[in-house]
Amino acid sequence: MTPSSQVRYKRVLLKLSGEALAGEKAFGISPEVIERIAREIKSVHQLGVQIAIVIGGGNIFRGIAGTAQGMDRATSDYMGMLATVLNSLALQDCLEKLDVFTRVMSAIEMHELCEPYIRRRAVRHLEKNRVVIFAAGTGNPYFTTDTAASLRAMEVNADVIMKATKVDGVFDDDPVLNPKAKMFKTLDYLDVLKNNLKVMDSTAISLCMDNQLPILIFNLNTAENFRRVVMGENIGTIVKRDK
Repeated sequence: MTPSSQVRYKRVLLKLSGEALAGEKAFGISPEVIERIAREIKSVHQLGVQIAIVIGGGNIFRGIAGTAQGMDRATSDYMGMLATVLNSLALQDCLEKLDVFTRVMSAIEMHELCEPYIRRRAVRHLEKNRVVIFAAGTGNPYFTTDTAASLRAMEVNADVIMKATKVDGVFDDDPVLNPKAKMFKTLDYLDVLKNNLKVMDSTAISLCMDNQLPILIFNLNTAENFRRVVMGENIGTIVKRDK
């Protein structure tokens, strides 16, 4: 499938939070929400765009929360990685019911459930127009799925990281609490780090900065927004080197 000449990005990495899959619930996976997200992904996939995905696991278990309750950090982080595998398998199932060929590749080997992560194989899947979901983070404790998204995006030569959120972009204050909060259209990586803006964690931002990989933050709850940003519409906030 050849990408449409209208798309701005031909290979993207979509970063989803685990909480996004829960919808209005505090825990678990909402069938309605995950189906809606899958349909958004299919819409972009039909444009010929190659899509890789990293999903968090916060709707099931957050490693940092386990640590706060006295659990060993490495153990709780591994539990969080397993939560991302559950979410990845759920999204794969939903995509394949929509006739979108999908592969889950895990940084922690579990052959009965998914493929082990091998960079060249992941790139080949993308070239064959399969959606690839990267599960289990980096496979290492102390690293977040934000960092995993940055790392995988660079390994597969993605054009951009698209971080899906519940708000329209990056603001100077919480837009839910402050209706007058100002949204940034563009930011430099250093602005994000200096002002501690909650885009991605500092390790992920530094990786993107060192490798000139742009990050586009947009609202996934607005219908067809994923398609719109891929087509190049000026929505959301983009983080890139300020030339």
